[in-house]
Amino acid sequence: MNRKPLEETEEITEEVDYVNGPVCTVKKMAAPPDHRFRFFTQSFPLIAVCWLILLVIMGLRIHFTSVISENNAKLTAEIQDLKTQNQELESQMNNWKELNASRAQWSIDLYCPMIKNKRVCQHCQEGWEYNEPSCYAINNARPSDRKTWEEAREDCRGKNADFAVVHNQDEKDIISRYTWRAVGFWIGLRVEDGKWRWIDGSDLTETSWIEAPTDGHCAISNAYRRWTSVSCDDRQEWICKKNALSF
Repeated sequence: MNRKPLEETEEITEEVDYVNGPVCTVKKMAAPPDHRFRFFTQSFPLIAVCWLILLVIMGLRIHFTSVISENNAKLTAEIQDLKTQNQELESQMNNWKELNASRAQWSIDLYCPMIKNKRVCQHCQEGWEYNEPSCYAINNARPSDRKTWEEAREDCRGKNADFAVVHNQDEKDIISRYTWRAVGFWIGLRVEDGKWRWIDGSDLTETSWIEAPTDGHCAISNAYRRWTSVSCDDRQEWICKKNALSF
């Protein structure tokens, strides 16, 4: 009976000791300063490389953006120039077509005039002499209208023709028949580099047709069937020649 209270007293004492005993706690362990420094020094090169790469990328982006913008501006300007040139070419082409159409109609009207509501075609236009395969215009000009060799050639070119060029005796005889008058008629022969040369660039091969070349001289055909060498600045009549219409 008396022992029971003692046991209770011992149990209470043990509980008090347990409560008052040391309490276990967990403390955070901070890294020593030397460890943090070592980590920073090891990480710095990697961070620096990353920043360097980033700067390089940004620099390249800025550079290429500038280059692309400049190239785009140049391409835009070139495209505009090409468009302008294309428009000019189209305009020239249209003008050329209109001119050719006009010339074609002009040629038709010259070679195929309307006679009694019907086109009648002929080898040479009116006022030209036909000798196959060419047409000749004999310009019997009055003394006041006669021309120098250069002036007369320009007149022939204005008629889509040129001076007569003769390479055989038959055509020489044709030219002589047209120049039956005593005055002279310019033909496409003049002295160049000390030689008689035709306007087509070929040299005169029949030297018996005219006297020896003299600088500054051109040839005229006259009624005596022999060509004469005179100054190209003389004023003479002239003969134009062009191809006849074939049909």
